[in-house]
Amino acid sequence: MKPAPLEFFSAQHGIDPALLQRVLAEALGRGGDFADIYVEFRQSTSLLLEESLLKGSSESVSLGAGVRVIAGEQTGYAYTNELSLPKLLEAARTAAAIATGAGRSGSVELVARSLPSRYATEQPATQAEITGKMNFLRVADQAARAADARVREVRANWSDEQRQVLIANSEGQLVGDVQPLFTFGLSVVAEENGNRQSGSKNLGLRAGLEAFSVEDAQQLAREAVAQAAVLLTAEDAPAGELPVVLAPGASGVLLHESVGHPLEADANRKKLSVFSDRLGEKIATELCTVVDDATLPGLRGSLNVDGEGTIPQEPTVLIERGVLRGYLQDRLSARLMKMSPTGNGRRMDYSCIPIPRMTNTFLAAGTADPEEIVRSVERGIYCKAFSGGQVEPAVGKFTFSVHEAYLIENGRITKPIKGATLIGSGSEILQNIVAVGHDLVLDRGAWTCGKGGQAAAVGVGTPTVKIAKMTVGGRRAS
Repeated sequence: MKPAPLEFFSAQHGIDPALLQRVLAEALGRGGDFADIYVEFRQSTSLLLEESLLKGSSESVSLGAGVRVIAGEQTGYAYTNELSLPKLLEAARTAAAIATGAGRSGSVELVARSLPSRYATEQPATQAEITGKMNFLRVADQAARAADARVREVRANWSDEQRQVLIANSEGQLVGDVQPLFTFGLSVVAEENGNRQSGSKNLGLRAGLEAFSVEDAQQLAREAVAQAAVLLTAEDAPAGELPVVLAPGASGVLLHESVGHPLEADANRKKLSVFSDRLGEKIATELCTVVDDATLPGLRGSLNVDGEGTIPQEPTVLIERGVLRGYLQDRLSARLMKMSPTGNGRRMDYSCIPIPRMTNTFLAAGTADPEEIVRSVERGIYCKAFSGGQVEPAVGKFTFSVHEAYLIENGRITKPIKGATLIGSGSEILQNIVAVGHDLVLDRGAWTCGKGGQAAAVGVGTPTVKIAKMTVGGRRAS
């Protein structure tokens, strides 16, 4: 059975296996070891509501292809937004001129491969009327303003896209995928006696409109308002070294940044990560098992196939009971490190070269009772939502701003606090995890990860986690 994108690109643009084979043969003409071609057609829509008015809307279409050649450690890449044979051959020759070697040459025989179905879509958002999407924004705006009279500002946005991709390589693989994605987000500002605080909620899935409703939009709006309202009563955060408890779900972004990035293979093969050359070593407490899993149905980071044609078959276990077991591999890093690709070669679009990236990354569930974890803390902080930070993957150090947090006093979650900052490193966190709850939550927020100038949709998750000690920056002494 032909991949649906192959039928689309063949009918609309004349891209068939014979043409792809000719381009790959040209790409290998200067002695490259490996070559691939990535063809993409992308449709997208975005809407923005502010001051209860539609302030922005756009619809866009993009089309193009990129050709990559690998020769040893050299990589040549060229792309074109014109899918004619002369332009594709020109891109192949340009990539081949950058990466030359004494490798293979000659013809390639492509065989189409079938893919799993991890994001079946009943109602593609890109084919839906724009009025329905605008209604999501309007009802969310109304729900937010009705939830609390102190709400002063509401900003709601919707975006969706569908990509048809076709990937062929010199190993004879031909795959095609249709990749949906939608995002809904809402932020509010509440004010009382001159004190202004913000709240936000969002959702992103690889699914169609069947996975979102007016009721979802209203609920997310109310949750954003509730967050802002809590922060209106928040006290300044304490400062010092304190136990920290991470709430299940969205707190997994801390793991994504401080542990996930240093486990991407390109940093490790270049010896630029704190975890380089440490496979088989114990780098965390035995409570820690860290997994990257693109096979989970419908999540934002899920993939049927990565950006270079590798089909993720199973979860990638990075840390198992505290022991480092693997890295997130693309084809280039896997080849140079003499390992297997893990399906983590991702690219933002056809103009970008694939690089190792996370998909859905999370700390696996433990056995502890989440309530007992909180009861075990005499004085500390409970972190529920983060608002951003800075990370140095080479050393794993980070500074994270906590948007929603609470004091833990005598084993109970008490007052909301504001202005908390967590300071530390991924390796320190892993060594100080002393309890992991059984309540793993894979967050459905609209997470987007940036690396090397490329953005990628990802997922995060964690159960309730107790970190024995962390440096907390705040406005008052602990």
